[in-house]
Amino acid sequence: MNRPFLYHPFRIFLAFEERASESPFIERVWRSRSTRAGSFLSIASTHCEMVVTRCGGEALLTLRGPERKATIAQCPANGEWIGVRFRLGTFVPDLLPGHLSDRRDVTLPGASSQSFWLKGSACEYPTFSNAELFVTRLARRGLIVRDPIVDRMLDRDPYPLSLRTGQRHFLQATGLTHRAVRQIERARHATNLLKEGMSILDTVHEAGYFDQAHLTRSLRYFIGQTPGEIEQGRAQLSFLYKTAPGE
Repeated sequence: MNRPFLYHPFRIFLAFEERASESPFIERVWRSRSTRAGSFLSIASTHCEMVVTRCGGEALLTLRGPERKATIAQCPANGEWIGVRFRLGTFVPDLLPGHLSDRRDVTLPGASSQSFWLKGSACEYPTFSNAELFVTRLARRGLIVRDPIVDRMLDRDPYPLSLRTGQRHFLQATGLTHRAVRQIERARHATNLLKEGMSILDTVHEAGYFDQAHLTRSLRYFIGQTPGEIEQGRAQLSFLYKTAPGE
C-alpha cells in the first residue's frame, strides 16, 4: 500500500510517498517533491539507489551509494524526484557501492529529455509505476546484478564459503560491513519509534541499545539529531521508511 504525501505547515518542505516492491532487485520505490528550497539532514542509509531528478525543466538520473553517517544537504525549490531503492546486494557492476558511498553520487549523461546514457545505450527514465520493468530490463543486459551471498549473510544461513570470503562479498556488493548495516538499520528503527511517540527509555529497550547514552551517540552519528530533537521534529529528514531493528 502506498503511503501518502504528508506535510507540516511550518517545518516540512520535502514530502515523500513510497511503495514496497516484490522485485528481487528492488527494496522499495519512492517519490518526493519540494515546496521550497532549504537544507535537510541526509541520514545514514544502507541501500544503493537510482534517483531521477526533475527541476527547472531538466531531468537527470543519479546513482547513489550507502551513507555511513548523517550530513547536511541542500534541496532546490519545486523539485521532483523518483527513487528506485535497491535491495541489499544489488548494484551496478561498473559503479560499485563503495565507490558511490557517502554522497559520492554519479550522474549519468542525458540522451534526451526522456532518456539517459548507460553503457552506450539510451534508456528511458523510470517512473514511479514502471520501476520494476525498468530494472528487469537492465538486469537482463547485465547492467544491474545481485549477489545472493548478501541475503544469506543477513539471514545467517549456512553457505559453502569461509567467513572471510562472505564478508568480502558483502562489502563489495553493499559498500558496507555487516556490522555497519546492523548499526544503521537499528538507528533508523529507533528514529521511527521516537517519531511515532515512543518514550526515549522505551526506545532504548525496544531497539536494543545498552542505555540512553548509547542511543544518543548512535542517533547523533547516523541521524544527526539527539533523541529529544527527533521527538520534537524540528528538522527535515531525508527519506525515512519503516525498517527492522539491527542486532
